[in-house]
Amino acid sequence: MSSIPTNFVNYKSTTPVFNRDTVPKMLVHEHNTREGVYGKISVVAGALKFYGFTQRRGGVEQEVVIEANNSLISPPQYWHKVELLSPETQFQVHFYADVDSDIVKQQLNERS
Repeated sequence: MSSIPTNFVNYKSTTPVFNRDTVPKMLVHEHNTREGVYGKISVVAGALKFYGFTQRRGGVEQEVVIEANNSLISPPQYWHKVELLSPETQFQVHFYADVDSDIVKQQLNERS
């Protein structure tokens, strides 16, 4: 799995913490982040399954279960989706980009 480069900073966090009732539909369908943006999915309660795809509308490349108090890094432009595995699942997404990038300076959207 990916790691966030040391010169990257958290420039945006989705709030509040998402649950089964508040998760944006986009997150449970294939989506990606723009070039240069890493997403960190942090599970607060329950469990979540992360699906990574070879390309847009491509085959499943990986399936990873993320338990409470754990996280996973999704690299830039990587097609993925999440599945909440229990009614009590809660999670948050944090976005990271290079400290000197326009996306950080201008607080641009994480999606292209």
